[in-house]
Amino acid sequence: MVRELIEPEITYFNPIKNKKGNIFHALKYTDKTFNGFEEAYFSEVNFRDIKGWKQHTEMILNLVVPVGKILFVILDPNKKFYGEYVLGENNYGRLTIPPGYWLAFIGLTNKRNLLLNVSNLLHDPNEQYNCSVEMVDFDLFPIIRKHLEQ
Repeated sequence: MVRELIEPEITYFNPIKNKKGNIFHALKYTDKTFNGFEEAYFSEVNFRDIKGWKQHTEMILNLVVPVGKILFVILDPNKKFYGEYVLGENNYGRLTIPPGYWLAFIGLTNKRNLLLNVSNLLHDPNEQYNCSVEMVDFDLFPIIRKHLEQ
């Protein structure tokens, strides 16, 4: 059921209610954004710390935030603004990002901000580009301030 992913997609989920503790989906092979699986990992994002910019050349990211709240800012392959997304416990979903897009993200709560990536490839440092926020000609800070003030 693999399909070509042209642009980022957001999929929101409702938790499955359970009196002993709710159940939260991340990714199923029947989901339209499923493009194979080779690795899943968690990453913490500290409050107000920016991770990025990152661009993967082959990997498809499936990002879920089960704990905390994280802002994602995406630029298209030409480094033009594509979109901003906030995921977290109260806005639960999955952000799927195809190869070629640039991504930066920041933790929005002063508690734990935990990110899960379910990717179609194993991590390979030769498959990605990383650069500091200052190296990309895009001002992230107005978007960050807007979300930190909410």
